[in-house]
Amino acid sequence: MTVTVTDSGPGMDGATLARAFDRFYQGDTSHRTEGNGLGLAMVKQIVSLHKGAVTAANEPGRGSTFTVTL
Repeated sequence: MTVTVTDSGPGMDGATLARAFDRFYQGDTSHRTEGNGLGLAMVKQIVSLHKGAVTAANEPGRGSTFTVTL
């Protein structure tokens, strides 16, 4: 089973994309939004426990796509 989620936001730069699944990492350093930087790290851990995989793809200025495969 594969689930794909795509947004139409500003996308991520290469450094942010490389660390998107790291615990406590927040690409937006302006602190305009609340959060702890745990969401994608938790997704990765849960998917991994189910022997699946999660990936992120990005198109700067057009959004990001996250794919979960179980």
